[in-house]
Amino acid sequence: MEERRYNVGITIGDYNGVGPEVIIKTLQDERIFRFCSVVIYGQKSIISFYAKHFKIQNFNVQEVKDTSTLNPKLPNIINCWTEQAQIEPGQMTNEAGTRAMLCLNEGIKDLIAGNIDVLVTGPVNKSTISVHQPDFKGQTEYISKAAGNENSMMLLVDDNLRVGLVTNHLSLKDVASKIDINLILSKLDILNQSLKQDFLISKPRIAVLGLNPHAGDNSLLGKEEKDIIAPAVNRAKEKGMIVVGPFSADGFFGAHHYRKFDAVLAMYHDQGLVAFKTLSFGTGVNYTGGLNIVRTSPDHGTGYDIAGKDIANGDSLRNAIFTGLDIVKNREKYKEMTAHPVERVTLDKE
Repeated sequence: MEERRYNVGITIGDYNGVGPEVIIKTLQDERIFRFCSVVIYGQKSIISFYAKHFKIQNFNVQEVKDTSTLNPKLPNIINCWTEQAQIEPGQMTNEAGTRAMLCLNEGIKDLIAGNIDVLVTGPVNKSTISVHQPDFKGQTEYISKAAGNENSMMLLVDDNLRVGLVTNHLSLKDVASKIDINLILSKLDILNQSLKQDFLISKPRIAVLGLNPHAGDNSLLGKEEKDIIAPAVNRAKEKGMIVVGPFSADGFFGAHHYRKFDAVLAMYHDQGLVAFKTLSFGTGVNYTGGLNIVRTSPDHGTGYDIAGKDIANGDSLRNAIFTGLDIVKNREKYKEMTAHPVERVTLDKE
């Protein structure tokens, strides 16, 4: 039976950053089109500008009005606005932020409608978006709300490391008051299920980090480990999960203990991402776990400092595409494997 062909959507992100550059560099690899059809949400003139700027010849894109007429052999593009864009590589402009949101909204609409199987989001600048949307905290939160499940998980993945977060884009001063037993337990539920259905790990091993230095040092440096994190770990164990912790974050990563686990749950953004990006920067993928849709993104930001300089690397975007495709396929396999579970039968002893 011929394998189903998948549709992957890519939002251009902030077009004054490295988003268009890494898209062009990634999609020059024709092998991608063996596995999926690709549609870019942006504007053709921007792709043309950067292709010319980097002296890339014969990079052709096909304009389409919607996903019903995608060309499987080359990149397609849906123009998300009609006005001419003022392209200023390396500059932070509100215009670019506003139009990045137009692309994101179009991609989300097609993803939820099932017109694409994976949405890969290009990097954006929150400050240029928050001018018109003050409540915008990040693409993870925005997409989760649109998908009807705000209790999702930011999950950074690479071949050898997966790091999930209890809190995402939250001020450090607010983290301690935000976390509680139920929140941590809900994140462990999401992470455990994602490891099973999205990565096909039958019995996931999860490590949980503490909040305070030295994981509280027997409550000398904070009681969150004793009063909140350890009880959440114990409740997860009672539910049948394989969960260990809380660990002191510095010693845990410094001694490479992460290699013994399928995933790590960090309490806050930088606790998890500093370690992840140190170990995997440039190849890692940001995945939103806990949703019924599949969204990934590169693990880097807009990169204004290198935008337009032909320095940006497309490896993370390429990995984001293939990680998204792998997750879609794994979910199909998981659904098939769990559709008719074998009932356990106990034989009476005579």
